[in-house]
Amino acid sequence: MFHSNQTAVDRFILLGLADTPLLKVICVLIFLTIYILTLSGNFLLILAVRINSRLHTPMYYFLTNLSVIDIGFSSYTVPKLLITTLAQDKSVSLMKCATELSLGLVLGATEFMILAVMSYDRYVAICKPLHYSRIMSKGFCISMAAASWIIAFVLSVAFTTSTFQLRYCSSFVNHFFCEIPPLLRLSCEDPWINEVTTNLSAGMVTSCSFFFTLISYMYIISAILRITSTEGRLKVFFTCASHLTVVIIFYSSILLMYLRPRSRYFTKIDRSLSIFYAVLTPVLNPIIYSVRNKDVKTTLKKKLILA
Repeated sequence: MFHSNQTAVDRFILLGLADTPLLKVICVLIFLTIYILTLSGNFLLILAVRINSRLHTPMYYFLTNLSVIDIGFSSYTVPKLLITTLAQDKSVSLMKCATELSLGLVLGATEFMILAVMSYDRYVAICKPLHYSRIMSKGFCISMAAASWIIAFVLSVAFTTSTFQLRYCSSFVNHFFCEIPPLLRLSCEDPWINEVTTNLSAGMVTSCSFFFTLISYMYIISAILRITSTEGRLKVFFTCASHLTVVIIFYSSILLMYLRPRSRYFTKIDRSLSIFYAVLTPVLNPIIYSVRNKDVKTTLKKKLILA
């Protein structure tokens, strides 16, 4: 993956978020609290699905995958953010940076595809309810989840390899973890090939997932409008609202981060977007999916809190 004759630096220095002692303390307290809430919320959701047989459905199978991704995403970004905020030595080796980058890409790409499959699950449940069990079989769900992880891994290896074949003229990464956009800006060469490849590949994954989700929801909305009773419409709408909320939050932040031209990168915006999808989205997902779900709330109250 690495070629020493192409690389001008052997380590990167992550600049972190805060400079003053007070801001460092505030950042640590806020992000440590978010991290604890993220782990607690997602682990509780996974446990609720596991112990309640009524939640052994395709939707919750994919939701469990999503929780695993969120735990991984948060565990990879938040500790790194805390380290770069507190540590005197903020340097990271190229190999470690590449490992962090590839892990983030795997988790991010998998989440895109899992969200797309979840939209298909909602489409089948609402538009083809009589065929739901046959279409969303156990084998199909496992295959879709496995395919998402495998495709994400392949894309991650390709992106990471192409990124670290560049020659870097600066070791200072104005970010709190290794990510493609800030790394491309350090290249001595014109990384337009990498940028175009990244944008095309990322665009292909995000666009396919987005349009698949969009088409699914067009059919879902059409089905909702055909429901005569207001109560029935609201019930079906709220069934899909949680997933649609997560899709909008995650897709919008990732698209803004990765599909902008290189000339339009702004450090503060990049950092804010990264915090949004890597730190805030994982803590919001279990809340969004559980807040209106009676089965999840009942399970947590009866079998966990009162146990």
